[in-house]
Amino acid sequence: MRTRNSTLTFRAILGPRGLERDQSIEIAPDGTIHAIRAVRAGSVPYDGGLAIAGMPNAHSHIFQCALAGFGEEARGDDSFWSWRRAMYRLANSITPSQLFDIARHGYARMLRAGFTHAVEFHYLHHGPGGARGPETTQAVLEAAAEVGLPISLLPVYYRTAGFDGAAPHAGQRRFAHDSVDDFMAGIEALGAAVTGVAPHSLRAVPTADLAELVAAVDAMLGPEAPLHIHISEQELEVEECLAAHGSTPIDLLADTVELGPRWSLVHATHATAPERAGLRSVGARVVLCPITEAHLGDGIFPAREHFLAGGAAAAGSDANVRISAIEEVRQLEYGQRLRDRRRARLATEAGAGSVAWSWLAEGGGEAVAPRPGPVVAAAAPMRPGRIEPGYRADFVVLDGEGPHTLGHDWETLMDAWLVGGDDRDIEAVYVGGERRVERGSMAGEAEIRSAFGKTMREVRRTS
Repeated sequence: MRTRNSTLTFRAILGPRGLERDQSIEIAPDGTIHAIRAVRAGSVPYDGGLAIAGMPNAHSHIFQCALAGFGEEARGDDSFWSWRRAMYRLANSITPSQLFDIARHGYARMLRAGFTHAVEFHYLHHGPGGARGPETTQAVLEAAAEVGLPISLLPVYYRTAGFDGAAPHAGQRRFAHDSVDDFMAGIEALGAAVTGVAPHSLRAVPTADLAELVAAVDAMLGPEAPLHIHISEQELEVEECLAAHGSTPIDLLADTVELGPRWSLVHATHATAPERAGLRSVGARVVLCPITEAHLGDGIFPAREHFLAGGAAAAGSDANVRISAIEEVRQLEYGQRLRDRRRARLATEAGAGSVAWSWLAEGGGEAVAPRPGPVVAAAAPMRPGRIEPGYRADFVVLDGEGPHTLGHDWETLMDAWLVGGDDRDIEAVYVGGERRVERGSMAGEAEIRSAFGKTMREVRRTS
């Protein structure tokens, strides 16, 4: 454990003021940034090239790492809903020990890919057949701890199978709770491991339950505890909500609870312009998962419009079919380019890569630790997402010698990484000032990989 401040020096950093060369970062014993100061070029040894804020992964279903490659064959209505049936088959076959191996492998991939915090939208609560117990939750927490990835556990409340209030079907039995009281008893038993709560969606949470849930969370975890929800991801979801309630999902949510900075709306792909404006006005953010949204054929969120209007956004790896922080950013930017048939959609005069990365990293930090209001305030203790005093010392370091960044100066390196780079361009990853990844390698990865391969062979036989 660090007993005194330590210092890391980089050839450049990407901070709130943009790119700054030759900077030393003093790190406090608790792993937060204490101070940042300029140094004379070459006066002290460098610890790396360009340091950028680690990317918080604001939305993950870690068990779905085992789903990649399954359910891809064309069968009738090839859609989100056919994929979901494959997901249910997987969910109902995984044991807690298998989940540990899957989660540990997935979280290690996140660290190597530049994600330095995971927000786990955890709904695989119960054992096979629906038996109650903490084993699956403990498996997830232990997996993250073993690889050294900080995690925000958001247990998911899930009670119904649709907007009509139908009871959960057999494929959902490991997700569901009988009531808010039943769910909150589990939250209380988990204690400090829980940082917030996630009502799954308005399909799975009746509005009466949602209001009761928020009140219960306020009483147990506090009125600023993070709340995340899937919403307006699919066109069919919007149509069914309109038929059942005469309202879109986002309008229904806003009519049911008080939205604000604690709320993260996952996907919001089909949010209307007035709905997006409403979210901005109260300081709520969207969590965009561009690779998953493309994988599932959800659609394209109007990120350019939201960005230019000052909206908050974060990035998540969601289904984890491909785990790469820079590819999430690239998919978002390229989706906007394809939609508009124009270039540089999330860019400013500072370029595209640095702007888009910083926007999503900061939004991810706020999804982890919401600000107390819509007005920008001082950094909360241990919040990730920025290179600034008071924030956790999480860095992704690019050295300018990677296969896609070679030959670039620091001013163009982020753009080169955005348009064509990958994880091989990462020199190192730091969490809380500790160097966890060294040129793509981390402690224990051979055993992690071996255990995951064994589990995947077992899962393939049983799911």
